Amino acid sequence: MTSGRTALHLVGLGCARNDVDAEELAGRLEQAGFELVDQPESAQVVLVNTCGFIEAAKQDSIDQLLAAADLKRTGAAQAVIATGCLAERYGQELAQALPEADAVVGFDSYDSIAQVVRSVLAGGVHPAHRPQDRRRLLPVTPVDRPARSRPAGPVPELAQVAPAWGPPVPRRRLSQSPSAPLKIASGCDRRCAFCAIPSFRGAYLSRPPDEIVAEARWLVGQGVRELYCVSENTTSYGKDLGRRDALEDLVGQLAAVDQVGWVRLSYLQPAELRPALIDRVAALPQVVDYFDLPFQHASRPLLRRMRRFGDGESFLGLIERIRQAAPAAGIRSNVIVGFPGETAAEVEQLIDFLGASELDAIGVFGYSEEEGTAGADLPDRLDQIEIAARVAAVADIAEVVMAERASRRVGQVVEVMVESWQSGRWQGRCRHQGPESDGETWLEATESDLAPGQLVTGLVVDSQGVDLTVAPLPG
Repeated sequence: MTSGRTALHLVGLGCARNDVDAEELAGRLEQAGFELVDQPESAQVVLVNTCGFIEAAKQDSIDQLLAAADLKRTGAAQAVIATGCLAERYGQELAQALPEADAVVGFDSYDSIAQVVRSVLAGGVHPAHRPQDRRRLLPVTPVDRPARSRPAGPVPELAQVAPAWGPPVPRRRLSQSPSAPLKIASGCDRRCAFCAIPSFRGAYLSRPPDEIVAEARWLVGQGVRELYCVSENTTSYGKDLGRRDALEDLVGQLAAVDQVGWVRLSYLQPAELRPALIDRVAALPQVVDYFDLPFQHASRPLLRRMRRFGDGESFLGLIERIRQAAPAAGIRSNVIVGFPGETAAEVEQLIDFLGASELDAIGVFGYSEEEGTAGADLPDRLDQIEIAARVAAVADIAEVVMAERASRRVGQVVEVMVESWQSGRWQGRCRHQGPESDGETWLEATESDLAPGQLVTGLVVDSQGVDLTVAPLPG
């Protein structure tokens, strides 16, 4: 560092929604005069934007905080700051359990993050916040929420809504990827028995379309070619804006942004996915035919125990409806194995469903008991050894399903977004492959032939698991 400014390294963990929060924090800090550096060893401050979703994510966050504390002990850093969902969810408890963190910062302090960091560097103490149920911060009725959550005045050119629903803040990209998450809402009104997210992310709040489109234009101006629309529940978008068709209209506005390549939607609740949205996605060339549908299981009784809706038969019907509208669509899902009360017969039912689903991508997760959720109070819990065995059995089937689906794409003409040159090959993704989760596409081209962000039409010549090999077509 030669600028004389305080060097800060930001570690971003968790989901794409948390990635946006990290870039908001980076924007605030850079605007306040901090210098963002790529290597933690070069930083005076290490800020870890934590994830608090499930046990494995919590442990990863703690490990990163401890690694940053090691740098402090060796004199390479002067302060360690914890932000993000783990900090928000546990607050004082985390501060007491992890004294290596100099400050545990909740969402409500994001607007003063620069002052917090400067105070810690000067020897001050930032009191860890007291966690609260953030669902109670906004009115219960969705249409009453926007007036309580936003300041009056014009929308800036670049805007984002912080998790505390505060005023718009700047965003600073932390990645050179041609794909970028674009947060369209915060919070969730659903009460799934396995999920604690609503309690620390709060009630559902849609961002106004003009804010989202303004940020989309800014991202495209930064070199982004794919806008990856993220939220805790994308199919709920607009219910607090008083418009049932708000999401269909929004994707149309995003598709019309100059120089945008792809628009992608994430996390669509199966119970809320309307035929009108399926048809809208299929009709817009810039909106990729991609449906991220967290089915979670196939047993109706178990899903009701999870406080979810549907069953394997209805999910297969939804998949068929999507394939009718968009035959080449990518469909991904997550399933949870080992939820309290799950029987061996229900595991077989899930396996049968996956075998018939022809899904492109499947995430298989063992149930993680989260305090404060309805699932934590249920009887008939399974031990971890049994859960692990069930996960392995379901994952084996999922691997076969995904590989078979990928193999059927051999011989098809596809569009690929080029991402990076790796180990002597160009890596990218087809329209049916979501960022960082659904496999990769390798292109038969030399380094000088292509560039990151380029959209290439090619022929699928091979598959290996979920990954594809594509030969670009001339022209």
